[in-house]
Amino acid sequence: MGQALIVDDSATERAILVNYLQEIGIDILIATSGEEALEKIANTHPDLILLDVVLPGRSGFEICRELKGSQITNKIPIILCSNKGTDMDKFWGKKQGADAYIPKPINQEELLQAVQSLI
Repeated sequence: MGQALIVDDSATERAILVNYLQEIGIDILIATSGEEALEKIANTHPDLILLDVVLPGRSGFEICRELKGSQITNKIPIILCSNKGTDMDKFWGKKQGADAYIPKPINQEELLQAVQSLI
């Protein structure tokens, strides 16, 4: 069904996301920081990015804004996933270019609907 890059510094959250996406046949790449994510995106050009907001180094908001500002990566759908789940956080995520914003703990049904609508 495609390839997704999961960018999250929490092993538990990564495992949950991997499990959900593999159930619907998506191949998975993993990054634990924004810098590692940018490297992997440059080398693999995934079909979808699931991006945590709170990351070591640069925030998911910054990474999202950079990816959406580039001619090379601006068409890759980005789903922000975060413990920051207020309406203002969601608004700010959309302003950075995110295609969807899903608060943690991740609701499997909500995630899969977002993924299927974007791939």
